[in-house]
Amino acid sequence: MKKILLSFSLLAFFAIGFMSCSQQREWNREQRKAMREALRDYRKMVYLNDLTDAEFQLFADEVATDLETSFPVYTTFIAMPGVNDTVDVVVVETIVEELDADAHNMRHIYPYNYLVSQGVLPAGLDHSQLRAFYTCFAGKVNATFNSMGQFFNAILADTTNNSQIRQLESQCAADLFNWTVTEIDIIETTK
Repeated sequence: MKKILLSFSLLAFFAIGFMSCSQQREWNREQRKAMREALRDYRKMVYLNDLTDAEFQLFADEVATDLETSFPVYTTFIAMPGVNDTVDVVVVETIVEELDADAHNMRHIYPYNYLVSQGVLPAGLDHSQLRAFYTCFAGKVNATFNSMGQFFNAILADTTNNSQIRQLESQCAADLFNWTVTEIDIIETTK
């Protein structure tokens, strides 16, 4: 009988120890709050700066939950090499998951002022012209990319004027407004 009681005591001790360790492994309230505050720095991103405060809060909660689910041990996550890159990827993946390539959402990713500054669209377009452009652009994106993963990769690779996304934007601008983007290569030579 003493062996059985001793066995139960040891099992209970290990169970309590295991439960306390597993509770330490979970993110606590302060760690969750710190992650959500760190996500505020992402508010400058093109899609995110167009969200209302309530929409951004929902977005930050979703990113923080995804991170906590993928990396349940907060201290290991924070100490991990490339932690900022991991957060960047989760933020962009969450944006892409939230977006269907429709005219309403494409204006968040590629706002009109940005497209004007990049020389894709002329200044002074009215609401109906903008709607026609974004409808065209969303249609071309949907026809070009078969999955959200392909679209995600195209957004990440969109660093040059010759990117696939820029070509789709330019095609819509040309189709709707007879607006053509001319690229001039400047070659510097030293004498």
